[in-house]
Amino acid sequence: MVLDRAPGAASATDVSSGKGKADENFPVGSVLIARSLRPHVHAYYAFARAIDDIADNAVLPSDQKIARLDTMQAVLLGRQESGPDLTRAEIASAVGLRDSLARTGIEPARGTDLIVAFRQDCVKHRYASWAELLDYCRYSANPVGLYLLDLHGEGAATHAPSDALCSALQVLNHLQDCKADLDELGRCYLPESWLAQAGQTVESVRGERLTTGLRQVLDQALDQVDRLNREAARLPGLIADRRMRLEAAVIVGLSHRLARRLRRQDPLARRVKLSRGDVGVSLLATLRHLL
Repeated sequence: MVLDRAPGAASATDVSSGKGKADENFPVGSVLIARSLRPHVHAYYAFARAIDDIADNAVLPSDQKIARLDTMQAVLLGRQESGPDLTRAEIASAVGLRDSLARTGIEPARGTDLIVAFRQDCVKHRYASWAELLDYCRYSANPVGLYLLDLHGEGAATHAPSDALCSALQVLNHLQDCKADLDELGRCYLPESWLAQAGQTVESVRGERLTTGLRQVLDQALDQVDRLNREAARLPGLIADRRMRLEAAVIVGLSHRLARRLRRQDPLARRVKLSRGDVGVSLLATLRHLL
């Protein structure tokens, strides 16, 4: 996608990852969120997508990606208003979130923590252990849930199960996209220690179908996701805001459903994903238990 240039004038800085809301495992600013809060959610999402696109740019060298992320952070924090390395759309996303944070009183760390993860994506392409992967999720995914909870005025008791849910969703996304992440971005998020124990290497992920060893590694990751999902199941009951409670319950349900689907299907053969029917089933289950 070309941003803010005349036709035929695209450069390396304009290459988007091509991702959008359809690539997420959770509703983005869904109708369950109060209408008055949705613009803030959309501002947060726009910023997150912009910095993710920078980190996933397949053309830019790592040092240039990091420089652009640094500029995005400076704009978000109000230290500068623009930068020659950024497109107008990227600047607008940083300014938009900065204004939103000022109006809501939410701390800028909910945005800058994401930048920590995306800087890491520019230079770190392998993860030695599950602990390393969870530390990445702490910055790449957990701030999203914390932002939504802050926006709804929820307390600290919600933070641990929210972190568990967001980390589970992030790992599930890595399992869904394990082949594409390696082929297109050179990244593998599967713990190398687990691959070695199963007699596999990172290159095994390039195959057309899961080997027995890779199935073992994915199941090991899903065992950990199940543990995270059990902790995440506490989240809806801790949320005071009724609409946010419903939103959280739907997302918890989707996380469980996707984990079960990845147990049965092969993400190397084709991307395993949720359907609109899954969303509907999770929503109906939520309404039955929480309304």
